[in-house]
Amino acid sequence: MAEQRSGREDPHPAEARGEGPTLNDVARVARVSRQTVSNVLNAPDKVRTETTRRVQQAIQQLGYRPHRLARNLKTRSSRMIGYEIARSRPGVINPVLDRFVHALVEAARDDGYHVLLFTPDEAGQIAAYDELVGTRTVDGFVLSEVNYADPRAIALQARGVPFVTFGRPDVPVAHTWIDVDGGAGVEAAVHHLAAQGHQRIAFIGWPEGSATGDRRAEGFGRALAELGLDHDAALDVRVEDGADDGAHALIHLLHGAEPPTAVVCVSDTIAVGVLRAATTRGLAVGSELAVAGFDDTPVAPLLTPQLTSVRQPLEAVAQRIVNHLTDILAGGAGKPDGELLAPQLIVRASTHPY
Repeated sequence: MAEQRSGREDPHPAEARGEGPTLNDVARVARVSRQTVSNVLNAPDKVRTETTRRVQQAIQQLGYRPHRLARNLKTRSSRMIGYEIARSRPGVINPVLDRFVHALVEAARDDGYHVLLFTPDEAGQIAAYDELVGTRTVDGFVLSEVNYADPRAIALQARGVPFVTFGRPDVPVAHTWIDVDGGAGVEAAVHHLAAQGHQRIAFIGWPEGSATGDRRAEGFGRALAELGLDHDAALDVRVEDGADDGAHALIHLLHGAEPPTAVVCVSDTIAVGVLRAATTRGLAVGSELAVAGFDDTPVAPLLTPQLTSVRQPLEAVAQRIVNHLTDILAGGAGKPDGELLAPQLIVRASTHPY
């Protein structure tokens, strides 16, 4: 038997009153009761398929959006995802993080969630997570810049709090992660340079101890082995992530007994310094010294010459993270074995000899 509407029909629908459509308006158009509409939104398993279809059509027709606060009070869900923003460092800009955050916010919005950005005190990082969970401010978290034995992942897993990481754990653990294969990106850059005839290829990476940097360095070593090229320790330099550090690293390499003809950098920031130092010393980048970066930041195509760089599929990463997290929040198991996405080498003039 079809559901009957209860109560008298409002002779003045919300649209006529200059307000947004209400639950009553959806009920009127779908020819069901207000409670039935509520059930479709909050407990769809209680409603027949045909009735659900009518209500969904009415919602789409009217452009109705549920009153999120009232719905959250019923479901005890905040519809918020927490994301920690690292404290800024003087002189360091992270356009990759900016791009990821924008992609994360858009992916979450499409799934009916908002992203809460927060920056905890250095001495109370875990306490900030505990407070957001204890006050029911967020339903779960997305973690990025994940490092070895990351204390956030360990704490959240111990507390049973839903989360997904952008980055792989260093030991097998049962939590969901999405990552980009940085090692494969560096391998692609080395193979590209070898195809241009380069055999003395240098790598400027970050100091050991960064999970992301270490995996990119491992990709460099693998590529040399695959190509049968020597892994000369003199051509493997580690510096902090700054343009000045990249410039100093190149100067050091050029003073060696056998300088490189090509350089792969662990980041575009370091590559910018390498380009600057090469130009200052009269080297023609592309023909006399090939340079490749990593992250394909917005500055890469604006440099002279334009910088070859490895691009991470951050939009796909964000979408997969949100998909997995919302699945976990809905009672799903997530993807404890993780998911590794491939980056793309964007070839530009800085690695072309002409």
